[in-house]
Amino acid sequence: MVKNLSFSTLVIALLAMTCIGSVSAATETCDVNVIHATGSGNVIGTPDRAQVTFAVATENIDVKIAQQANAAQMRRVIDALVAAGLPRDALKTTGYNIYPVYDDYSKTPFDQKIRTYQVTNTLTVTLHEVNRTGEVIDIAVANGINQASSIQFMLSDEQAQVLRTEALKKAVVRARADADTVAGALGTAVTGVQSVEISGGYTPVLFENYNAGDSVTKSAAPTPIQPMDVTVHAQVSITYSIR
Repeated sequence: MVKNLSFSTLVIALLAMTCIGSVSAATETCDVNVIHATGSGNVIGTPDRAQVTFAVATENIDVKIAQQANAAQMRRVIDALVAAGLPRDALKTTGYNIYPVYDDYSKTPFDQKIRTYQVTNTLTVTLHEVNRTGEVIDIAVANGINQASSIQFMLSDEQAQVLRTEALKKAVVRARADADTVAGALGTAVTGVQSVEISGGYTPVLFENYNAGDSVTKSAAPTPIQPMDVTVHAQVSITYSIR
């Protein structure tokens, strides 16, 4: 369900601008009065895309063993997600790190000894079915994921464009209404548009460092994930000519 909100910020200036034009070899000067109006529009919609990012972290004194264990564990995760119906191109490796873990970080770097090596492989899953977010997390955790990073709720390009179009229409209507109001109060009328500037967009809803749920191994209940609405914002700044 789409809910609509709109508001406006009005910045109005009545200016006298001198324009110089030419017809054939003759030159003439004309005065054009303008009004600047800024309108904003918001449209709230439900995300139709989700991205879940999690990782497998393994640790061993032998870095090769840590790597091998990590590869096997991540392979189980990917195979399980594909078996659950996710396309392979929806699964992307977005990070791979190997770094030493020292025995005593209070010592100087020269006195520290490497205790183990930690290998971290990060996987990002893009979902077209947002209601499967909790299910995907549970499958991943059950098959070896042991670090959680973020959940991001977004709009597809198609949905974002639909909502942006609606927000822009609201912004234009608001700007024109304000321009007409002020022009009428001045005893003039809007006769045309001189220029238009457009801005705005939306920010995905991001949850960082979410709990993947240790209860996965204790309960058959799925992890509940409820997506939040996304607000698409548009703003127009329009210069109207008046007479």
